Order: sequence, then structure tokens, then C-alpha cells
Amino acid sequence: MPVIIQIPTALRNFTDRKGELTVEGATVGKAVAALSELYPDIKPHIYQEDTGELRSFINVFVGDTNIRKLQGLDTALSDGAVIMLVPAIAGGRP
Repeated sequence: MPVIIQIPTALRNFTDRKGELTVEGATVGKAVAALSELYPDIKPHIYQEDTGELRSFINVFVGDTNIRKLQGLDTALSDGAVIMLVPAIAGGRP
């Protein structure tokens, strides 16, 4: 089923500058995997190399809900669902 993944500006260098992509996926995990198959250069920026899990600083939302409050990568998606990747921002000066 087609779903939409919104790509934040910080990761658009790895998606040919595209801010929104349509991929196939019945779950969040399958949709994000489909994204990384289409654009392999994004994979190390969203997955941990050693475990294959999402990086801790990447938040994934389905609609307005963080998947951590749902079933994580196993969260089921409906046709046309919108997934948003949100990298945490840190740093700066006190």
C-alpha cells in the first residue's frame, strides 16, 4: 500500500532534495526500509550500523503520534498514511 514519508531538510541531501516521497509499506518498518532501498545513502543516517535499529535521535511519527507510543516499527499503516522523520536537534551554547 502506498504511504507518504516526509523528509526533513537535514536529510534531503540523501533523497535528491525531495521533501516528500511515496513508498510501499504495510508497517512503518517496511516503509522506512523501502525508503532506504530507494535512497541507500540515507540508511546510515536513520539506522544504527551495528544493530540495524533506528538511531535513537530519529523520531518517527505517523500523523501526530510518535511510533514509540504505538507499536514502534511494527505500527500498521493505512493506505495514504503520512510518516514524518524528525531528527532530534542538539548542541548550541548555554
